[in-house]
Amino acid sequence: MTGTLPKTMNAIEIEAPGGPEVLVPGERPVPTPGAGEVLIQVAAAGVNRPDVLQRLGGYPPPPGASDIPGLEIAGRVAALGEGAGPLRVGDEVTALVTGGGYAEYCAAPAAQCLPIPKGLSLIEAAGIPETFFTVWSNVFDRCGLKAGESFLVHGGSSGIGTTAIQLAKAMGARVLATAGSAEKCRICEKLGAERAINYREEDFVAVVKETTGAGVDVILDMVGGDYIQRDIKALAPDGRLCFIAFLGGSKAEVDFLPAMLKRLTITGSTLRARDVAFKGAIAEALREKAWPLIEAGQVKPVLHKTFPLAQAAEAHRLMESSQHIGKIVLTL
Repeated sequence: MTGTLPKTMNAIEIEAPGGPEVLVPGERPVPTPGAGEVLIQVAAAGVNRPDVLQRLGGYPPPPGASDIPGLEIAGRVAALGEGAGPLRVGDEVTALVTGGGYAEYCAAPAAQCLPIPKGLSLIEAAGIPETFFTVWSNVFDRCGLKAGESFLVHGGSSGIGTTAIQLAKAMGARVLATAGSAEKCRICEKLGAERAINYREEDFVAVVKETTGAGVDVILDMVGGDYIQRDIKALAPDGRLCFIAFLGGSKAEVDFLPAMLKRLTITGSTLRARDVAFKGAIAEALREKAWPLIEAGQVKPVLHKTFPLAQAAEAHRLMESSQHIGKIVLTL
């Protein structure tokens, strides 16, 4: 640890479960990095749906994690815990964390830190970890999307969606996406979707079949609810369906006979509670496969708007309105 660090820091606390107004500025002790961790002086922190769920009381932090919201940050290494090399004080990094991002300082496992991609600012880089780790783990690791296959992502204009479209396209897949307006569909197609489907006006199952013939090979779904049966219909034989959230509900009446006849794989995951080794392996895959794409300009975080840390409540209001396209970031 360096002796020049302050003892306390500004942070955003959740007063009690509730609406955006329960996000209030507070003062907390500056964290001490443990073994294998670094302390990051935060320049920017991404805002994500899990932060909203935590604020509402439906997604508590895992044991040992900070109760301060925020799952992704970018900034400068301010101190090193034991065994945190080869990182050094002063290095600029972006990191996936289990909590604590809405603050001036945040401890992060060194294995979950990545260098800022060349050409990106710290603010842009803060919008990378949560979506890139999630998409890589589910679309490419769990579902094994390969070049030449077809891929559908729901919520194509979200942070997850804009990341998934670009990564899948850059890896050689044929990409489709759903979104809720003509403008959002236009953005999805600009990012690389062959066909964006306005779910308010079109049946995505019919459009998928019309566009691909047999259906898509992989679907990334954050909606659930009545989409589940329709996803099964939209998949090609040997297709893979992965759930990462249930904005439309986690329960549905489903006929699984088509899943059996088409030999489908249905899976899902959450990332926050997985261990450092698991997340560190994803970080290494991203460094090897995704970082060159970012630095070549083939893939980029899509930033919609930034807010000062003190305006975290306003950032959450925008997130819940679903009027944004891409990422919302808090700046310090």
